[in-house]
Amino acid sequence: MDKVLITGVAGFIGSHVASRFLKEGHPVVGVDDLSSGKLANVPSGVEFVQGDLALPATIARIPQDCRKILHLAGQSSGEISFDDPIDDLKRNTVSTLNLIRFGIENSVERIVYASSMSVYGAVEDVPINETHHCLPLSCYGVGKYAAEGYLRVYLSKLPFVSLRMFNVYGPGQDMSNLRQGMVSIYLAQAITSGRIEVKGSTERFRDFVYIDDVVETWLRAATYPSAIGKTLNVGTGVRTTVAGLLERVCALIPDCSYYIQGATPGDQSGIYAGVSELKKCLNLDRFTQLDVGLRLFSDWAHRIKCGI
Repeated sequence: MDKVLITGVAGFIGSHVASRFLKEGHPVVGVDDLSSGKLANVPSGVEFVQGDLALPATIARIPQDCRKILHLAGQSSGEISFDDPIDDLKRNTVSTLNLIRFGIENSVERIVYASSMSVYGAVEDVPINETHHCLPLSCYGVGKYAAEGYLRVYLSKLPFVSLRMFNVYGPGQDMSNLRQGMVSIYLAQAITSGRIEVKGSTERFRDFVYIDDVVETWLRAATYPSAIGKTLNVGTGVRTTVAGLLERVCALIPDCSYYIQGATPGDQSGIYAGVSELKKCLNLDRFTQLDVGLRLFSDWAHRIKCGI
């Protein structure tokens, strides 16, 4: 089985993806600088390299026999990207360029890149497909879109798949980070205080995709020949308002309530994915319903809180 390099392996999505590839029999090399990920998240069996991928010294420590690169490392919050745009650029764009160079020099079979719905910016209230124009509203979105551009430039030397991730949620998400991940932010506040702070209108809407569906997408994107050269939305195609999400969370957590205060810089008022290309290219036709995924996430979060 091909040796796989997974960056961001100590993070929420990266650790889940690594577990799946190990289960499929792939040797896995994982890289993470542990700035937001946790060493405890790294699955047993991963050959772990700690380091910043924006630095050539970290790249030099990666085994040269990796045949696939799954690049999930990076700063992953639009709000936080305004704190230090240069740092965001290094983590999300310079790191990608370094991995492109590594991939070319070592004849890597393909790189799969974690892009974001943030590249689209402000959009109309319809399913947004991959051909939609991109005018990102945050520094994070700009850096993600730039990295996509570099991958296209080097396509003839390094095959790529770009996955534009929508709102991923599920067990394993960092419940202590209240600046990234709408579902985890609301659920964490509901469980710890019973009061949810909502930044922005409850009429905003999103596409919430469960972690198991995301992992399956990554596995297929890394292995299906049909995926090479594609940019694919990773969502469900279901439009859910913030009010609808809050209603579901409050139904799961007794005596929970919410209040609206302020807004998030660079936030999109509403977006949900067109998924016809995802279904056609990767043969994905079923996604976890939000009510089911939220129940699983809530049950996990309660067990973590209780130390079970």
